[in-house]
Amino acid sequence: MNKILKSKLLLVLIFLFVSILGSFRLYFNINDIPIYDLRLAFNFIFSKNQIPQYDNLSELLGYEKDDKLLILHADDLGLSKSVNQASFDALNNQYVNSASVMIPAPNTIEVADYFKENPNTDLGLHLTFTAEWKNYKWAGISPNDSIPSIINTKGYFFEKKKTFIKRGSASDVKKELQAQIDYAKSIGIIPTHIDSHEGALFFSPEFFKTYIEVGNENELPVFVPQVLAPHFNGNFLKPNNLVVVNKMYMADKNVSFENWSKYYISILNNLNSGLNEIIVHLGYDNTEMQKITSQRIAYGSKWRNLDYTIVSSPEFKEALIKNNIKLVTWKQIKNLLYPPN
Repeated sequence: MNKILKSKLLLVLIFLFVSILGSFRLYFNINDIPIYDLRLAFNFIFSKNQIPQYDNLSELLGYEKDDKLLILHADDLGLSKSVNQASFDALNNQYVNSASVMIPAPNTIEVADYFKENPNTDLGLHLTFTAEWKNYKWAGISPNDSIPSIINTKGYFFEKKKTFIKRGSASDVKKELQAQIDYAKSIGIIPTHIDSHEGALFFSPEFFKTYIEVGNENELPVFVPQVLAPHFNGNFLKPNNLVVVNKMYMADKNVSFENWSKYYISILNNLNSGLNEIIVHLGYDNTEMQKITSQRIAYGSKWRNLDYTIVSSPEFKEALIKNNIKLVTWKQIKNLLYPPN
């Protein structure tokens, strides 16, 4: 093969590599998936790995092997009084049976007070590393100068997940993770599990591994849906005590408000056996919520009010019964993984 042909072949290979890399980045940007690790990006697109479920999970929770298990989970408690009151009402009326609280958010003490009066609540920690609303911000629990890589020049968490992932260090993330857990306990919350606000801890191999490790160190179940299987490989094995959510559902911007009820009822009508979780974002469409969300559609004021309307509807409850769906909680899972003394 002459030198000219070799050079042309090399140029073609370089072009193909750059094109593939560009396609990866375009795909992840369009889908708001800020993955910058090439191995992980490749696995997310091409890997068919499945995370094996905790052995005999259904039976250990007191159900049949093929039962449809569901956690009805409310996110973002602590964000606002609107979110808190709608979520408390949904928990009190059993419209949802699980929730998690944003520890750095402005209205967390109100959630702690609710928990003290309702200590059997399945309440986890919505570990928070972004402050996504334009004019409504917060920082971490740790002093800013102790976690400099995850704090912006104005003293708050970054607004975008991608900025957090690009600039954050695993050591700062671990420090703040533990600080949020410790603070929650100090204000009277006994957490049943941990999960990740905006999924910010799910897109970096280092951050995801830290998230898993901190959960194990604190004897707290970690929310890991099956879609995160690409993280696990020969260098990072799935922990034996990991309970996987076989299928996670959450409304996104592709669901129109007109089809909101249809979207949720369809989930219940087509739910598979195994452990499932529906994540909702509850709130009342009022002045406070409209101001915080700046009239934004995604996870905005009307969005949250619609979520509340659906889960509180007779139609939703009837679909749960009709489909013989068994409601389970993270608290039950915690007691299975880490039996109380």
